[in-house]
Amino acid sequence: MKKFNKTVKRVGLVANTDKPSCPRLARQAVRLIQSQNRLVLADARTAELAGLQVETCPDTAALARQVDVIIIFGGDGTMLRVARDIAGARTPILGINTGALGFLTAVQAQQLPLALEQIWAGETELEFRPLMEARGLAQGKPYRKLALNDFVVTRGALPRLIELDVTVDGQTLTRYRADGLIVCSPTGSTAYSLAAGGAVVSPSAEVFTITPICAHTLSNRSVIVSLRSTIEVRVGSPRVETVLTADGQPPLRLASGEVVTIRRSRHSVALVHLAGGSFFDTLRRKLNWSGTNV
Repeated sequence: MKKFNKTVKRVGLVANTDKPSCPRLARQAVRLIQSQNRLVLADARTAELAGLQVETCPDTAALARQVDVIIIFGGDGTMLRVARDIAGARTPILGINTGALGFLTAVQAQQLPLALEQIWAGETELEFRPLMEARGLAQGKPYRKLALNDFVVTRGALPRLIELDVTVDGQTLTRYRADGLIVCSPTGSTAYSLAAGGAVVSPSAEVFTITPICAHTLSNRSVIVSLRSTIEVRVGSPRVETVLTADGQPPLRLASGEVVTIRRSRHSVALVHLAGGSFFDTLRRKLNWSGTNV
């Protein structure tokens, strides 16, 4: 963590306008920010659907180039989308949680005034999270995908096991027979990987987690490798549909023999945190860890 003590003069707003509370919160943010004589901008969709009378940018990538910080109203899905869209801009983002669990959107809606006060006073903190990238061929066509949470290679609609050969830095790990495989960053350890039995990983840990989904061999467990590693996943199932998804986005269909190459991206995302908060505080609160008396 490091202090985010930059003087903030221009604030960008992005909202998941499918959530009923987001437009109202965006309008509240405009009033609070403008009351401090700071400029508000928004992406075109947010401005239109929330009825904001502010300067607009065509998309979040353009918005990131024009502002000092972006405030996002929504859930972790909205945060993941913005993180991918602005990759390379390094503009800090602050998530206001209007979803359910929300590990990335750690600030609650009622804390919006407090969050803005801390930003003005230079009291918030920045945490840099690495993005991942996947490259390869999908049905013979080249692709490059970015993800903040995870890449998932999984079966299609038919409930059949797929076979995936995995290597790490050129060394054979194993052949999985499973419903699929999750390769996640430290940020993604509390998402699909956790639901599939993977470990909770501190965001500061420099590791990938490789987690099988419903593996046929009971001895198959999550494997943790260096974030500097290159992971290759080769599709070995000629008759079962196999797909690749990045952060849960629309899938790419893979052919038998095609290889997904996953490594750390050169891009990262800067998350704004309120002073005094921590990943472990969020973890205990979100997962309802109450502990025990001894």
